[in-house]
Amino acid sequence: MEETISLKELAQTLKKRLRLIVLITVAAALISGIISYFVLTPIYQSSTQVLVNQAKTEQQLYNPAEVQTNLQLISTYNVIMKSPAILEKVAQNLDLDLTTEQLSSKITVASEQDSQVVNITVQDEKPGLAADIANETARVFQEDIVKIMSVDNVSILAAAEVGENPSPVKPQPLLNIAIALVVGLMAGIGLAFLLEYLDNTIKTEQDIEKTLGIPVLGGVTTITAAAGRPAKKTPAPKAVRGETIGS
Repeated sequence: MEETISLKELAQTLKKRLRLIVLITVAAALISGIISYFVLTPIYQSSTQVLVNQAKTEQQLYNPAEVQTNLQLISTYNVIMKSPAILEKVAQNLDLDLTTEQLSSKITVASEQDSQVVNITVQDEKPGLAADIANETARVFQEDIVKIMSVDNVSILAAAEVGENPSPVKPQPLLNIAIALVVGLMAGIGLAFLLEYLDNTIKTEQDIEKTLGIPVLGGVTTITAAAGRPAKKTPAPKAVRGETIGS
């Protein structure tokens, strides 16, 4: 026999388990907020920009071929900036107790398509240190690229600076709480339907009809005492010669 579930039954299930759904949703949001505000360490971000372009004199004109060459070199430069040859000097100059792998994980080098500007972005727990790493990486790269590739077409366009009240880029507590609310709501609804599916007890006449497949002809109701009158008590059976009457 094929069973169908109506929207009314779905609504009744949600209404019956509403307290459970709300509890799970609130708990998920509360846990997410506690972790975001008190457990996770704030991470700050700072960036510096490097321009890949040969220095021009008044006699030199714009050369499209040279620009195209610079654009092709940017991919190579992005790799060199995070190479041990550069990062070892950065860690040594800033007296950082970090390996090149650890320092590389903090640095992101990227450039827009067909752009000669390269962004060096650093994330760290200390906003000042993030700016120092970004600036030192750009400076060391500018000096060493002349020796590495025998070119002098790199200049620092904008140095990283630390504002008066820097804001962390992560974690984002409000976003985490919003995600936790959605996830908690979905988990609560899913658990409500699962409990309803596993609940095979018979509570109503409709449950009998659904389980046995036969119509209900009648039912036995519970008789309560009339309003304002105490229910009539049934006298206790009397004992005769050690035996209970009616036993």
